[in-house]
Amino acid sequence: MNKQSFKDLINGDKPVLVDFYADWCGPCKQQAPILKQLTDRSGDKVRVVKIDVDKAQAAAQQYQIRSIPTMIMFKDGKIVWRQSGVQNLKTLEGLVQQFGS
Repeated sequence: MNKQSFKDLINGDKPVLVDFYADWCGPCKQQAPILKQLTDRSGDKVRVVKIDVDKAQAAAQQYQIRSIPTMIMFKDGKIVWRQSGVQNLKTLEGLVQQFGS
């Protein structure tokens, strides 16, 4: 994904949850089905984007990803929430409610 398209993506008025992960990461694998549930239950209220830190090292550096999984919620191009480690569905749904339009 090029920087311009990522920038365009996070500048929308809809919240964007970015999951920085790696294929070899055990906790990242635990997070994947939770994110699937979130997208299934939230519909078009939030956009979930997964970024593989091994393939997108520039993005991982830009956002200073030190541990994975790390999730960052963007709204109008700004970081409104950031957390490392596996996040439960209730927490993520609360964020969608808080930052959703």
